[in-house]
Amino acid sequence: MRKGFRGIEFEVVKASAETAARLGKLTTPHSVIDTPVFMPVGTQATVKAMTQEELEELDYRIILGNTYHLYLRPGHELIGRAGGLHSFMSWPRSILTDSGGFQVFSLRDLRRVGDDGVVFKSYIDGSTHVFTPERVMEVQGTIGADIAMAFDECPPYPSTYEYAREATERTHEWAVRSKAAAKEGQAVFGIVQGGAYQDLRRWSAEFITALDFPGIAIGGVSVGEPKAVMQEVVGWTTPLLPPEKPHYLMGVGTPVDLIDFVIMGIDMFDCVLPTRLGRNGSMYTTHGRINIKNARYTEDFTPLDHECDCSTCRRYTRAYIRHLYKADEMLAARLATYHNLYFYQRVMRGVRAAIEADRLLEFRREFMAKYAMEDDT
Repeated sequence: MRKGFRGIEFEVVKASAETAARLGKLTTPHSVIDTPVFMPVGTQATVKAMTQEELEELDYRIILGNTYHLYLRPGHELIGRAGGLHSFMSWPRSILTDSGGFQVFSLRDLRRVGDDGVVFKSYIDGSTHVFTPERVMEVQGTIGADIAMAFDECPPYPSTYEYAREATERTHEWAVRSKAAAKEGQAVFGIVQGGAYQDLRRWSAEFITALDFPGIAIGGVSVGEPKAVMQEVVGWTTPLLPPEKPHYLMGVGTPVDLIDFVIMGIDMFDCVLPTRLGRNGSMYTTHGRINIKNARYTEDFTPLDHECDCSTCRRYTRAYIRHLYKADEMLAARLATYHNLYFYQRVMRGVRAAIEADRLLEFRREFMAKYAMEDDT
């Protein structure tokens, strides 16, 4: 199945024989991306602690930028004068920008929501700004991302049914306006909202699907709800999405989450966990997540992960990396982040190979049999 839209094309190459998972190819003006895919978060035109060369070395073909942060600093006009975000940050592959909705709505004390948009204050200098769907699409168009996201309202967890319904209705109205205001040639994904309410999720999935966006995201998850609720929401929503379009689960998740939600039919993920945890001394390994700051690693002269062949694991020991953290050396965050992003790539390569071989459930069992053995978080 192949579907072409403005700026992108998506093809389902193989559907899993045992789950809702599928292999796909997402083609943008800047790269061809094998799905399911994990996308590192580059909030302010940088994936923290990494160079663009290292991201290419790890074979990441798409990363995220954040509309809210880039709008405030350095400003979308400056990025436009630089030739767009690809040129500004010297990244030759694909970029997806979120709409900034999550960041705006997480600043409860600094914003005011109305049907037309959101008035908010900058966390940098307190200046007042307005985001409307049209303004957000203008900013994303100037930034020049391959994929832009429609402006939406992300209700927190928990939310009352009345608030979740109002936010969902506003998201629908803004989706229509976002699509109409999109820059010619730029792909825009719609976002399904609805909180933790099944009828609202169904309503939102039907409405956003009818707008015929080239891809559809599930938003409003991983906002503080229990894991079981997140799984329920994704389980309700994903079967309602068009099978010929990419399904993007926003802000998720752990390595186990990625496997579980691929099984449910998700194609695209983003999350700050591998980079944020790496900067704070927490590393993913085949046998679980470890906190390298723990005293037990003081004289551990073994690699972070015996089954990993990334450059960090090939060259450096746990004892050395722990020393770097205790000494506040910036190299610690760089080595750990590189390893964590490599680990996420290993997981996704394994997932794709397992789908190809029709053994995804077996892959999950094998992964889980090892993953909890060493977790000391």
